[in-house]
Order: sequence, then structure tokens, then C-alpha cells
Amino acid sequence: MAFDAAFLLPYDFSPLTILAYMAVLALYGIAILKLGPGERPGVVRIIAFLLGVLLCYAVMQTRYDYYAQYMFFIHRGQHLILHHLGPVLIALSNPLPVIRFWHARLPSSAALLLAPLNMIYRVLQQPVIAAVLFVGLIYFWLWPAVHFDAMLSRNLYWVMNWSMLIDGLLFWWLILDPRRPQKGRTLSYGMRNLMLVLVAIPQIALGAWIAFSRGTIYDVYAVCGRAWPMAAETDQFIGGVLTWVPPAMMSIIGILLVLRFMAVHSRADDHYRAVAGHQPDATNPVT
Repeated sequence: MAFDAAFLLPYDFSPLTILAYMAVLALYGIAILKLGPGERPGVVRIIAFLLGVLLCYAVMQTRYDYYAQYMFFIHRGQHLILHHLGPVLIALSNPLPVIRFWHARLPSSAALLLAPLNMIYRVLQQPVIAAVLFVGLIYFWLWPAVHFDAMLSRNLYWVMNWSMLIDGLLFWWLILDPRRPQKGRTLSYGMRNLMLVLVAIPQIALGAWIAFSRGTIYDVYAVCGRAWPMAAETDQFIGGVLTWVPPAMMSIIGILLVLRFMAVHSRADDHYRAVAGHQPDATNPVT
């Protein structure tokens, strides 16, 4: 079948959403061009960032969004990208050099405006709060009564999608922050892996409950009609599997990435000690 270029056009045009994505891409591109060779991210990281941003844009401002509003399993694929895949790619791109570039160019008066946001950010990045919020938002938006209202209210629908994206960015950056825990004052590797295990369990439980429930849980798709002539049970089963299996796999991938961070830093420490010509001092933390 020939590709229909109209698929790339927004189904529910949102000027604010398009401006937000354009601003992110513009700020990132300008910083990449102005950063020095030692600071500029490599090609792979740049591709990861662009791919993550474009995937999130695609499920929010193309024809895909139409199918997400009229098929439950497409909707679950949408949130899989907004809450997991897109944020993981953006976090793996390590946007810290770009953030530092623009932070250094902010006027001094901006510090007062950003202070409340920094405080909120620090609170949301507490491990318990971050984990509960990550799983809690999934449960909240999939609560049948809440989901019914969100799919029928344009404003609530946008709040749902943006909240999933923003929370996904916060959570996966907390997990995949490449800085050393001691030097960057980031979360320890053990705590990151524990969080990934703990958030996977309730997602598996929720997805399995949706997939194997008898009867229709989300009747809003019957009220509005489905984009394709698919049985409600089939739509619900596939949606439950998408809520269950891919997020669990993302936790496993996250654990493997954290273990890789540990191995890279350990090898760097061993190399430093070998060059320095002394044995490690157990009383000094690794930096």
C-alpha cells in the first residue's frame, strides 16, 4: 500500500504542542552547533535524542493520535512511547551538555523564576516519590471512570498525554543519569535497579488484569466507535499485553544499562589507579 502523506498531519492540531517540540529541537540544534568538539555529543547520542523527540511528536501530532483515541491497544502503544521508549532515548542521549549550555546563558533574574521549579524537581526526583508517581499515573489514567472522562474531554486528554511524557522524562533521567552517584550526587546504582524492579511488578499486574479480564473494562471505545472492526475483547487483550510485556522489558533493559554504567565507571577507576600507581584507599569514595 502506498504511504499516505496525510498521516503526518495533526489529527487534533495543538499549536502549543507543536511550538513546544519546535522550541526543543531549535534549542538543541543551536547548542549542538555552538558547543565545542570536546563538549558536543556524538552522532549516536544526537540521533537518539532526535529519534526520542520525533517518536513522541508522532504519537501526539500525527494521524496516529486519531487511532489512539478510537482503539484501546493503539492508545496503550501511544503511552508506551510517551512514558517509556521516547524518554529512554532522550535520557540515553545525555542532554546535560545542552542544558548546561543554555543554563550558563540565562540572565541572573531567571534564577528567581526557576527556583520554585528546581524545588519541585528535587521533590519529584526523590526515589519513593518518583517510583510511586511513575506507576501511579499509569493506574490513575487507566482507572475506568477516569479513562472514560479523559477520552471524551479534549483538555483532559491533553493533560493525560503530557503528564505521561513529562513523568517519563523525569523517571528515566533519574534512572539513566550517566553521572557517577558520588560525584554527581545522583541515585546509587543499587537504588536505580531496585526502583526498576519495583515499578515493573504493578505494571505487570495491571496489564495481566486488563488482558485476562472477562467483559469490557473500557466501554468508552464502544460508545465512540472503534477505528477498525475489531472485537472489544481482542482490543482489550492486546492493550493489556502492551501494558504488561513491553514495560517489563523496558525495566530489564534499564537494569542492563545501569549495570553497564557500573562496569564503565569501574574500568575507568581501575585505569586511573593503574596510571596513578597506587592501590585504592578503601576510606575514600570513588569520584
